[in-house]
Amino acid sequence: MKKRQDYISWDEYFMGVALLSAKRSKDPSTQVGACIVNDKNKIVGAGYNGLPIGCDDDEFPWEKEGEFLDTKYPYICHAELNAILNNIGMDLRNCKIYTALFPCNECAKAIIQSGITEVIYLSDKYANNDVFRASKLMLDKANVKYRKVTCTINNLILSFNEVDV
Repeated sequence: MKKRQDYISWDEYFMGVALLSAKRSKDPSTQVGACIVNDKNKIVGAGYNGLPIGCDDDEFPWEKEGEFLDTKYPYICHAELNAILNNIGMDLRNCKIYTALFPCNECAKAIIQSGITEVIYLSDKYANNDVFRASKLMLDKANVKYRKVTCTINNLILSFNEVDV
């Protein structure tokens, strides 16, 4: 018997972990996940966008528009920052971060400061926004590489049915 040929690539695997992590987000409009991987292809951190620990999801707003304090923006911790903060206690120098959405300028600062050297993203839908232009400028100046993930598959279905294992 020969080995299976239709297995997923490392990029597809780690982006899949980021996308699965995003499913934990309670944000009704945007779910983002991130996964940090060391140079031995071991996952060392994961996160999703959500409120900080101790802040009740039912006591804070999820609105996108309105007065600043009545929106989600001052309260939400982004997936990339959560992945950095949730790391398993390792030095993140020379790690890669996989993220569903290109990181904002605040997350880019955390990525740079943590020593992560590559960002692999799925979507850059806000590329023309100044926040993301600033992010790219900082990443470029700090020599942090970034690239859009290349996948050979469009989707992957997970089953929790034990007969499918």
